[in-house]
Amino acid sequence: MAALLSSLAVFLLMRAVPGDIVGQMLGQAGGDRAAEAALRGFFGLDRPLWQQFLEWITATLQGDLGRSWYQGRPVGAMVWEAFLVTAELALATLLLATLIGVPLGVLAGIRQGSRLDAAIQAVNLVGLSAPVFWLGLMLLVGVSQFLDWSPPFAWSGPTEDLADNISILVLPVLSLTVLQAAAYAQFTRGLMVEELGRDYIRAARAKGLAPAALYFKHALANAAIPLVTFMGLILVQILGGVVVIESLFSLPGLGRLILSAIQGRDYPVVQGALFFVVVIAVLVNLTVDLLYGLLDPRLRP
Repeated sequence: MAALLSSLAVFLLMRAVPGDIVGQMLGQAGGDRAAEAALRGFFGLDRPLWQQFLEWITATLQGDLGRSWYQGRPVGAMVWEAFLVTAELALATLLLATLIGVPLGVLAGIRQGSRLDAAIQAVNLVGLSAPVFWLGLMLLVGVSQFLDWSPPFAWSGPTEDLADNISILVLPVLSLTVLQAAAYAQFTRGLMVEELGRDYIRAARAKGLAPAALYFKHALANAAIPLVTFMGLILVQILGGVVVIESLFSLPGLGRLILSAIQGRDYPVVQGALFFVVVIAVLVNLTVDLLYGLLDPRLRP
């Protein structure tokens, strides 16, 4: 249902944007009524909106996302190729943000009210406030000016050239990680502070339980489910917010594909790509729900 409603919203919003592919193709010859009518008929834009949507959603639910109006390629193949790039970027960012943010959040929660806690929160505030595109631009300018190096702009997949692949992704991943790691650290700190203030922690501390077991076996373990939920939210946020970074670093991912399709009024590509993103978001949320049962047997049906 979420995918269907999102598809309808995208369908209507794209057609609410002034201009379409017919106007772009005709350009200065826009006064040629015969050519305009022929093109509208060719692209199916002369039919009522409800009929256009019904035909598109019916084909989509059968696994056919249509063909790009500009490239003539199947939209499904274009979206899958772009998704592989975005998925690599998103998963690398998620992994790095988790490895940085969770330990910092745990440390800040354990040392609540200390100078270390204040310093970590200050760093988190900066990370949460800095725009991602600005960070990416500063990293790009900084490494080129001070390290005399710039990442390759021709995409190479991990199976083609792993070294080039890492070189291409290192700056985009760092740009996205700053925000996500800061959010992760703040969220983890809040969970740790809450758990360490509970009665069972006070009782365990009074019994002389070792600090390591107190912090990690009990407090952090009980915070695992909210952390997994937050991880799913971060992954969806990354997938939905890579447009600027992919454009800045010339990554042929979903964000860049959607942006170029919007600019070209390539409706099948925009609709197919955003439908795919919504389906991925639903699958991520479903995976998070399934993980609950693994982390806490009490939640199993």
